Amino acid sequence: MVQKILAKLGLPEAELSLLLVDDKQIQELNLRFLGRDKTTNVLAFSMREGEYSSLHPHLLGDLVISIETTKRQSKQSGLNEMEMLTLLLIHGILHLLGYEHEGTRKGAKEMSAKQKQLFQQVIQA
Repeated sequence: MVQKILAKLGLPEAELSLLLVDDKQIQELNLRFLGRDKTTNVLAFSMREGEYSSLHPHLLGDLVISIETTKRQSKQSGLNEMEMLTLLLIHGILHLLGYEHEGTRKGAKEMSAKQKQLFQQVIQA
């Protein structure tokens, strides 16, 4: 699924790491790296920022997804678990590419539109 998403983004050579965890583990990572003491669905750690970003141009970064949260959100959204996981993969990859939804309304709209577009393309493929 990650390969499909990256291909749709025109990044077939891109690389990332993916870690699937439970709620406790993602809460610990969220607190440790972002100072937020709460669970979340996905964390994205970009390797395209900072002084070493040019070392490996195809390396996007690391994604961490809580499977427990994925299951809960799939029930709430009406998506099956694989569809929800796909949506979270897309969301995280967009973050790795610099999309942001917490800063401005414009950024949130852009990210949401791109996320919906990619989700439809990948699910239908």
